[in-house]
Amino acid sequence: MRNRDDEQIGAVSALVRGAFLVNAVYTESAREHGITSQQGQLLCVLMAQPRGMSELGAMLGLAKSSLTGLVDRTERNGLVRREPDPQDMRAVRVALTPQGGALAEEFYAETCRRVEKLTAGLSPAERDALAGLLGRVVLDNEVPVVFLELAEGAGRDR
Repeated sequence: MRNRDDEQIGAVSALVRGAFLVNAVYTESAREHGITSQQGQLLCVLMAQPRGMSELGAMLGLAKSSLTGLVDRTERNGLVRREPDPQDMRAVRVALTPQGGALAEEFYAETCRRVEKLTAGLSPAERDALAGLLGRVVLDNEVPVVFLELAEGAGRDR
């Protein structure tokens, strides 16, 4: 039996395994809310504001056809709607419907709660150090804001 204190994981392995861990939590939370994890990602991205299709594709890392299918399915479920882009009448923006906004708030809050539990074994100082280091990695790699900070999300007017 391995002693946890003796096991060392390198940065690459820790990041990859951490991504799998967070993705598993995200997928489980989405399933319990009756959506796919990609639909959950779309709802979370739209919590801040409506977005154009090109912007959504870049943020979610999806090809145009994949994004169109995702928006179509989510729209059929009554969670998002397409609306004219006031800056470019040839384009559309995707926005949350009232039903989608409510589901996004619930999904976001539950996903935050579950992800936060992953660090329950860390001290407050260790959680701060982890957030600082991961935050630097995210900022240095210009990762788009696909998930709001906990204080910015659920319960706020947009």
